[in-house]
Amino acid sequence: MSVEWIEQVLQLTVQMGTVYLLASLGEIYAERSGVLNLGLEGTMIMGAATSFIFSLAYGHFAAIIMSIIVGALMGFILSILVVDMKLNQVIVGLALTMLGIGLSGFITFPEIRKNLLLRLNPYLPQEILATQQSEKLPEIPIPLLSDIPILGKMFFSHNILVYFSLIASLIMWFILFKTSIGLTIRSVGENPSMADSLGVNVYLVRRVTVILSGAFASLAGAYFFIGFHPFWREEVTAGRGFIALALVILATWNPLRAILGAYLFGGVETFQYRLQLFGLGAQSPYFLAMLPYIVTIITLIIISTESIKKRLGAPASLGIPYSREE
Repeated sequence: MSVEWIEQVLQLTVQMGTVYLLASLGEIYAERSGVLNLGLEGTMIMGAATSFIFSLAYGHFAAIIMSIIVGALMGFILSILVVDMKLNQVIVGLALTMLGIGLSGFITFPEIRKNLLLRLNPYLPQEILATQQSEKLPEIPIPLLSDIPILGKMFFSHNILVYFSLIASLIMWFILFKTSIGLTIRSVGENPSMADSLGVNVYLVRRVTVILSGAFASLAGAYFFIGFHPFWREEVTAGRGFIALALVILATWNPLRAILGAYLFGGVETFQYRLQLFGLGAQSPYFLAMLPYIVTIITLIIISTESIKKRLGAPASLGIPYSREE
């Protein structure tokens, strides 16, 4: 086990963990305001599909921007249904996930994708129209810092979205716990009636945080495709949106703790492949593939009781629609 092997594993851990970190950041804000977004998986896969199409048509920048817009739109639709219409958040979220999975499969179907690409950019060559992959986001090593043994590869030799996820985590933690905006979001999630009586627009706060959740989830999907795994296949996100939901709980709704949780899940997923190189699970790789989901299930079981939820600091009004008349 050489230093190079350790550096590679840790680098992959951070890269894989970034998928979960980006998805969890927006969800932390949504849940802190009292809204559970179970549509993360569908939003993530729509972000991946959007990045696939727009990266081929116009490049990485357009792919990232359009993925954020698509995610924000899905978040807006969810907010209309669960904030304004007060529908069941679990049912609507799962419906949004099924919509995202189905729609992503439709727009990336070879013939449909080809027509979309020609409409977006009629000058694309035939090999681009037929490809199932995109160019990967380039890595941007930070001078001097990337040369530090082990830590250099782990934190300072990545693409721009990995750096963005870390910076965003710090900023979002500061906003949530050190500013009046964060206090407003947390008060809406804890006691929306009291917040409303103090002049806070509960509906607006929840709508903005849900839209933010959608934008970050879609960005996570875009990062997964163009920044980590630029080869398209149906349901490419493979349930990682649900893992991100468990991560939010594991991080106790704290953006800084989400960094550690994301890298934990990223490490588990990375090791499932690395262990096969040592002959572990080579006969049954599906068992190792279950590891991230086993950790997710255990996490959800642990926090399933109300007493543990309170100890973890779950928002008191999480999943409960707010009505001013009640």
